[in-house]
Parts: sequence; structure tokens; C-alpha cells
Amino acid sequence: MTSSLTILAVASGGAIGATLRLLINTAVNKNFIHALPLGTLVVNLIGSLLIGMLFAYFHFNTTLSPHLKTFMVTGILGALTTYSTFAIESFFLLEAGHYGQAFANMALSLFGTILFAGIGYTMVLHLTK
Repeated sequence: MTSSLTILAVASGGAIGATLRLLINTAVNKNFIHALPLGTLVVNLIGSLLIGMLFAYFHFNTTLSPHLKTFMVTGILGALTTYSTFAIESFFLLEAGHYGQAFANMALSLFGTILFAGIGYTMVLHLTK
């Protein structure tokens, strides 16, 4: 059974992450001319970089509270990043016949998020040596 403290950690972190997603997405979409859904791509890249950094940090700091980890990863980063928005935006690009943009969005999202997670993880590992 999930404890009430774990639920509180996820809920409070989720409020922060969802608010950050709204603010970042709005700022990116307002300030950059784009053919791709850049706001979603940016929040997913930032979230991937941060999760890589956090997991490397957790590797060296094994005494951190599991509730703090849940707050940061499942709460904040889970709400900051968005696979479902990426999916529907890619679908809409395909449906509109913008195949190049759709596949660019899918490739950048898939490979970019994996790359950014790896960069974040590796960066923290190297900084803590």
C-alpha cells in the first residue's frame, strides 16, 4: 500500500512540475517561431537532463529519503515532462500531412531525451569524481 507521505510527495511535486511545464511551454511557444511543438520538446529535454542528473546524484547519496526522491522524480519531473502531449502533437502533424515535421519531432524527442538523460547522468558522475 502506498503511504500518505508518498502520495503527498507526488502531489506536491506534481503541482510544481505542472506549473513549470505551463510556464516553460508558454514562454517557448510565445518567444520562438517554430514549425515543431517546441514547448513540449523543451520541457521533455529539460526533464530528461534533470532526471539523468538526479539519478547520478542518487547513486552517490544513498541515504536520501525515498519520499524526497519520489517528490523530485515522480512528482516534479513526472509532471514537468509529457509523453501524451508529445504523442498527440506528433499525431496532429501526421494528420495534417506534415510528415517531415512529424518525424523530426519524433526523432528529436526520442533521441534527444535519451541523449539529454545520458548527458545529465554523465555530467554529475564526472563532477563528483
